[in-house]
Amino acid sequence: MAIYHDTVKPEWVDYNGHLRDAFYMLIYSLATDAFMDSIGLDDATRRARHRTMYTLEAHVNFLREIKEGAQVRIEAQVLARDAKRVHLYLEMFEGDSREPVSASEQMLLHIDTTGDPKAAPFDADIAERIAASSSDAPRARYAGRVIGLPARSSAATDPA
Repeated sequence: MAIYHDTVKPEWVDYNGHLRDAFYMLIYSLATDAFMDSIGLDDATRRARHRTMYTLEAHVNFLREIKEGAQVRIEAQVLARDAKRVHLYLEMFEGDSREPVSASEQMLLHIDTTGDPKAAPFDADIAERIAASSSDAPRARYAGRVIGLPARSSAATDPA
C-alpha cells in the first residue's frame, strides 16, 4: 500500500548530485508516521491515549541513485507483528516506477508514554487495524538482509 509521497528537495541532495543517505531515512521516518496514522495512531490518538511507537532498529538498502526534484512514493508492508511490535517493510519508488530505488525494514515498538516510557501491548482497535493491514503478499525481496563481508580463507590476502 502506498502510504507516503514526497519530492527530493534541493537541501537533501549531496555533493554527488543525488539524495543524501540521511534523507532516505528521513523519508522513511515520515512514511512510518503515515503508517502510524493509517493504523489509528495519529497525533490526536497518541496524545489522548499516551501511546506512540519507537523505532528499535532500521535497515536501509540503497539500490539506485535518485536526484533532486524526483517524485517519490513509499509503499509499506507489515511483515510480522505481535502484541507490542511491528516488523514493517518499506520500499521507495521514483514516480510511477515499479522498481524500487531503496528499501527499508524497521522494527517498531508500541510505547506507553505515561510516566517513564515503557513497552505496552497495542490497544485492541489498533491491533485490529495492524492485523487488517498485514499482507499475505510474497516476502519482501530486500527484507532480512545482513550486512557483512564474506568469510575469507586464511590464504587470501588483503587487497588494500
